[in-house]
Amino acid sequence: MAETGEKIWKKFLRNHWKLCVLFIVVAALAIIGAIYVFLWFVGDAQLTGLVPVSLGSWSMGYLVTFLLHLLFWGVLFVGIPVLIAIVLIYSLGWKKIPDEEKKEYKRGNLFGKRNRRSEGGEGLSFLIFIVFCIKVYLDGNWGAPFATWKFDYLVYSWLWALIWVLVIFGIPILIGGTWWLRHEMKKEP
Repeated sequence: MAETGEKIWKKFLRNHWKLCVLFIVVAALAIIGAIYVFLWFVGDAQLTGLVPVSLGSWSMGYLVTFLLHLLFWGVLFVGIPVLIAIVLIYSLGWKKIPDEEKKEYKRGNLFGKRNRRSEGGEGLSFLIFIVFCIKVYLDGNWGAPFATWKFDYLVYSWLWALIWVLVIFGIPILIGGTWWLRHEMKKEP
């Protein structure tokens, strides 16, 4: 019978403590590295003139440019080394665990089950941000400093983006849901 919960974790840690320590060290180095890259890039972005020093002078163009450059340097200096470390840990550690033991860990839900329903909001928020950026660009406020924006412009632009995302995805979902419901109702006697 498969062990579950705390017992399966204890068994895994007892049998493979070196693998866990290695993973923790890589995670800690990744977090420290990400903080250092962020601090380095913030200082460098101001010194090179990529972004203004005063927050009141920032615009949507500066914000998006800053985020894209930060993402690039983060992936280059942190993401790629972490990916290489994970591949090495997998090939040197996890692959060497016998298949029967792996099956036991899987039955015991060692690493838990993902709940996609609770993780779905990030994609929607990002999509709303993209539509918001498009709205700001179309309004001609891409280069306008945030200090010149009115609060109601920010709120109404965000609501406009939300409504368009709901319309673009809501109508096909409504049509598909209606079709599916009618199809399912025809099946029942």
